[in-house]
Amino acid sequence: MTEKRAADVAAIETVLADSYRAWAAGDADAMVADYTPDATAILPGSRRLGRDVIRDSMAQAFAGPLAGTSTWDEQVSLRFLGRDAAIVVSESGVLFDGATEAPDSGRVNATWVLEKKDGSWKIAAYHNSPVLVPARV
Repeated sequence: MTEKRAADVAAIETVLADSYRAWAAGDADAMVADYTPDATAILPGSRRLGRDVIRDSMAQAFAGPLAGTSTWDEQVSLRFLGRDAAIVVSESGVLFDGATEAPDSGRVNATWVLEKKDGSWKIAAYHNSPVLVPARV
């Protein structure tokens, strides 16, 4: 890996870590701060088109069923598609009631698509799907 890629890896990991911290704080604005305006989020039964729609849906969730939650995330891979695009695959889950790891039944496989614009990495798309047993293959 070149120094340039190492810097990109660190920047991407910071973007994701900032999003996780914002989730734990219940801060929908901060959570989508590094999303592109036209970002998409696809979850089972839901398609959210645009950063503002994603922000609004997360604000509602943080005020309701996701109040006081955080996330558990384990990066599986990070690969680059050319100079200005990357895909991160992770396994993650929502942590309720102070848990430190998501139960198998609550884990999802997630795909993050990031693009570099004006020197900064932004989340362009997010998708998750439930993990089916076995959790790790």
